[in-house]
Amino acid sequence: MVDPLTRWQRRLSLALVALVASVGIATAGLAAGGVTPQQVIATFEQNFGVHSGQRRNHIKGSCASGSFVANANARQYSRSPIFSGQPVPVVARFSLAGGNPKAPDTARSPRGLGLQFKPRGAGVVNMALINTPVFGAATPESFHGNLIATRPDPATGKPDPDTVKAFRASHPDTKPQAAFLAANNPVASYTSSSYYSLHAFRCLNSANRSQLVRWAFVPQDGERRLSDEELKAAPANFLEQRLLERTQQGPVKWDLVLTLGKAGDVDNDPSVAWPEDRKTVTVGTLTLSGASPQKGGACEAVAFDPLVLGDGIVATNDPVLQFRSGSYAISYDRRNRGV
Repeated sequence: MVDPLTRWQRRLSLALVALVASVGIATAGLAAGGVTPQQVIATFEQNFGVHSGQRRNHIKGSCASGSFVANANARQYSRSPIFSGQPVPVVARFSLAGGNPKAPDTARSPRGLGLQFKPRGAGVVNMALINTPVFGAATPESFHGNLIATRPDPATGKPDPDTVKAFRASHPDTKPQAAFLAANNPVASYTSSSYYSLHAFRCLNSANRSQLVRWAFVPQDGERRLSDEELKAAPANFLEQRLLERTQQGPVKWDLVLTLGKAGDVDNDPSVAWPEDRKTVTVGTLTLSGASPQKGGACEAVAFDPLVLGDGIVATNDPVLQFRSGSYAISYDRRNRGV
């Protein structure tokens, strides 16, 4: 039985998402040089088809749950309630990039991690991460153009290589992520991968001091990718089963590591990596103790909009980051209406 408060919260959430969607549709095109969230969502639907009631991107996924506990370093950088030092409940979702619900788990595409923190007495805080250290586009226009360029050919079911090559030649911001994916085999498990914020954010502490940061969740189990032999032999679906098995063995932990930016570091282009000599600080531990299939799971209805941040963490003017709310809202609205 659904708790009345939960039902009310869901209705309120749907109303708010519909409002954000309408505002995003009206304004995002101006901010992004004419590319609108509905154009991006329409292109996802053209590329992968419409799967009623499901996400338009990162459609294939699994739920997990646990908590986050910050350490003593965290409050030096941010007054966010997630850094209180007390256990903060977390809803998590692991996923594959793209809108194909039958995408094989061996695909050379990013793996995603959505996190929703629920600190006591405060609003939720969302994070949307992937397991490549850079993003595949510097702007919404470039991201949208790449979606069009990589549209599967109906005759082959795969993108036309000449079209992809030509687009990347004219859009060098798309090359670093593509090179990373080509050079690194997919991960052996969702739990054996790091996940990156990609975007830069500004942390504000209790003295209102600002620090430019990027962050990553680094697995305490260590990184592990499929060998070439394992990649050839792996079944189409193994990531969810390995996630379920690993959480049944015991809690899975990641360290939250902040990378501290310096003056002059790029804060508005997720396709550019920061210099490797930047200082890093571990500020807490994410522990996931349970997992479940997506259908009916706690993560199924969550839109992990990374601009839902609360006090103590501020979004930068990264155009890709700023564009995401409108797209998330449209996708969320459509799947909740069953279309």
